[in-house]
Amino acid sequence: MKRLQRILAIVISLCIINATMIQTVHAGMISTEEVARLSSNNQAESGHARLATALARADVRAEMERLGVSPTAAAQRIAALTDTEAGNLADKINSAPAGASDVLGAIVFIFVLLIVTDILGFTKIFPFTRSVR
Repeated sequence: MKRLQRILAIVISLCIINATMIQTVHAGMISTEEVARLSSNNQAESGHARLATALARADVRAEMERLGVSPTAAAQRIAALTDTEAGNLADKINSAPAGASDVLGAIVFIFVLLIVTDILGFTKIFPFTRSVR
């Protein structure tokens, strides 16, 4: 009976871990004309222009000043970048998560992992868990 409980606890914990890693994807058909138009827009707009546009935003300027970076110094550094460097930086800015970091996800993962190991009886960290052993 204890062996069955242990196997069941392992299977349930693996199912919970698997369920938290599922991501949804929304896809749709894109016409050839739309792809051509978007690629021509991306090629026409250089990385320097995209960075200058981002730097011109009021919230970006306010945050830079709060961190002690002068907007003129940032503009000079952007001007010193090559086209490929500016393009790569602009792409990273566009694809970066807005205000998110993986620290919270790692903390939650470690917490769940420790709870599961407590329940399985491998560790005894949390007093509110009961071991299946």
